[in-house]
Amino acid sequence: MILGRPSADAEEPTAPGADLRMTLVGAAAWAGGLLGSLAPATALALTALVGGAGVGLLHRRARRGASLTGALLLVVLLAVGLGAILRDEQVGHGPLADLAAERAVVRVVATITGDPRPLTGPYADGVWLRASVREVEGRGSAHTLRAPVLVLAPPEWGEVPLGATVVADGRLGAADGDDLAALLHATGAPQVRDPPDLWWRGAGAVRQSLRDSVAHRPAPERVLVPALVDGDDVGLDPAVADDFRATGLTHLLAVSGTNLTLVVGSLLWLARGAGVRGRWLLLVGAAGIVGFVLLARTEPSVLRAAVMGAVALVALGTDGARRGPRTLGVAVTGLLLVQPGLAVSAGFALSVLATAGIMLLAPGWRDALARWLPRWLAEAVAVPAAAQLACTPVVAGLSGQVSLVAVAANLLAAPVVGPATVVGLAGGLVGLVVPALGRVLGTVATWCVGWIVAVAERGAALPAAAVDWGTGVVALALLSALSLLVAVLAPRLLSRPVPTLLLCLVTGLVVVVRPPSAAFAPAGWVVVVCDVGQGDAVVLRAGEGSAVVVDVGPDPVAVDTCLDDLGVEHVPLVVLTHFHADHVDGLEGVLAGRRVDRVVTSPLLDPPEAVETVAGLAASAGAEAGVASYAATERVGQVTLQTLWPTMGTPRRGPGDGSTANDQSVVLLAEVGGVRVLLPGDLEPPGQAALGRALPALDVDVLKVPHHGSRHQDLDLLTSLGADLALVPVGADNDYGHPDPGLLAALEGAGAQVLRTDTDGALAVVVRDGAATGVSRR
Repeated sequence: MILGRPSADAEEPTAPGADLRMTLVGAAAWAGGLLGSLAPATALALTALVGGAGVGLLHRRARRGASLTGALLLVVLLAVGLGAILRDEQVGHGPLADLAAERAVVRVVATITGDPRPLTGPYADGVWLRASVREVEGRGSAHTLRAPVLVLAPPEWGEVPLGATVVADGRLGAADGDDLAALLHATGAPQVRDPPDLWWRGAGAVRQSLRDSVAHRPAPERVLVPALVDGDDVGLDPAVADDFRATGLTHLLAVSGTNLTLVVGSLLWLARGAGVRGRWLLLVGAAGIVGFVLLARTEPSVLRAAVMGAVALVALGTDGARRGPRTLGVAVTGLLLVQPGLAVSAGFALSVLATAGIMLLAPGWRDALARWLPRWLAEAVAVPAAAQLACTPVVAGLSGQVSLVAVAANLLAAPVVGPATVVGLAGGLVGLVVPALGRVLGTVATWCVGWIVAVAERGAALPAAAVDWGTGVVALALLSALSLLVAVLAPRLLSRPVPTLLLCLVTGLVVVVRPPSAAFAPAGWVVVVCDVGQGDAVVLRAGEGSAVVVDVGPDPVAVDTCLDDLGVEHVPLVVLTHFHADHVDGLEGVLAGRRVDRVVTSPLLDPPEAVETVAGLAASAGAEAGVASYAATERVGQVTLQTLWPTMGTPRRGPGDGSTANDQSVVLLAEVGGVRVLLPGDLEPPGQAALGRALPALDVDVLKVPHHGSRHQDLDLLTSLGADLALVPVGADNDYGHPDPGLLAALEGAGAQVLRTDTDGALAVVVRDGAATGVSRR
């Protein structure tokens, strides 16, 4: 990427002001979107109080620059805020949402807006896709509207092309997502009323040709080439996605502004070579942008990426250093006026911040490095470093981690991203005419992608590829302040080779050398609750070097480290109480370097993506897979387990969104070393109450507190168990308010000693003088 250089008049005193004004307008639009989405009552009050005053000020003082800017900021803020309120009202409180709240059976006329994706897993079939409902009939009424829905449908829907208008029957349900009005559980095949337009059929043909051009190549390369070109990542191995996430390469798995910059930039290069000049080049660029959007689909994320890519193209052009930030402000304002909901989208924030970082930080960093490095190398280092720093607080807020290898990984991957994208697209286009040549080009693209996969795998395997960082307000505020400090000090540091190289050396040592940590394995331990953040991972000692693991937490590294500390090499049984990420995403860490015999799960196979991942990992490890059997009792080494819940024993699918998974958690009564332990997963109050009615005399020594100490509990059950120890696995600085102080007080009032992983670290139960005693790392 070549950063724009200032033109001869870049030093004019009016230029910085003009750029700053449009940047401020974009910031005001963003603030309005946040206000309207998160605090609509406040936004409405502001609109009523100062909206008219802002318009009047704009009208009366249009000739005064400062007044004009201030009035424009106010008007834009209120316009986007009001738009966000209206959008929320339309999507979340319209007739479709009302019918969804009643779980009504309806007939809809809808336009397909997203490609069908398979609902895969051992007991799953069918597809899911996005659609826009135009008409709905149900409960004796009919409505004409425009509302987005997520459709869970039978396999027949997999043949419906994007852009088609269909008539379908089904039952509505509540949606899990602010951008959806409802969830439609479709029944039967849809009736296609109108086929897609010509341009949609053409884009679909190119996407299929692209998949065909790499179909003969091994995974994951054959999946990643379409993902790079148009965001089609169906079939991607979750382990590969985790590697990309750990190394800061996730942006390559989705449609981003980089994709558009590469594709349209290549198109403009070819046009210039063919003699196209002047305004005709603008026409070629516009056609390229439209074609890219059609190929990658007109979803909000794609439109956002197209706009950010167009901004990047402006920054690459003549006088880009001055025009780029101004264009970014205009783009942000325009996007938020059209789609106010983007204000609370993490993808939007990452796109804007990355583009701003490249425009505002990278030129100075490049110039500083160019004092002692070749200019091309200085630029190659500055661009990913600036983008990564700008996005760091948001990435940490989403993942709870800060990647230490992201800049290096992006630097190593950068040389082949362009060739992989452009050659991959060429393979899809050429394959429409000459399939054999398309496969040749597809093979070349997969070779390039193979290097990116290797970078991700090697980087993620490093001992400290990423460091844990809290997601609380204080932690993120501190990280934001540190990022700003680095942005200010970086040019001075980077201009000097010795401190720069020393910093790189220290960072490299931190990444490749595992920091020393004190192993937590108290003598006589029988139960350990691992400190895995906001999630559950419980270890029951089954013998020397052997343990039963109940849930595995959200982080493979954390649970792997915990088992290493305990010296666990053999896991005869893993029980996953339900399929939420905070209980199953760490499974790969348990399987790493250990012999695992069986994996047992809840009979409720939902959400389907997690079910598929667990099944794949168990199969790859050669572990037997099954579901928990109600009332079954078995002995595993020194551990005796009895399944108390759920009462169903036949595997079945859920609604697809995981909303009912908690109350179908596997509840275990374990006995190890003479200590009775209740492990209730995330069982909700209705399930707890039913368990209490079924087992009114249940008595235990240790209680693993359900659902990380949520305030939604059946206190009658939990305080009647007679537990001496109550162990709470919970993440520090979590956003859920866990654990609830009232719950902790009730447990202590019932005579239990309460220990929690967020303040006490890993927790252990040891047997001393015949009694269970709690021990913590801290």
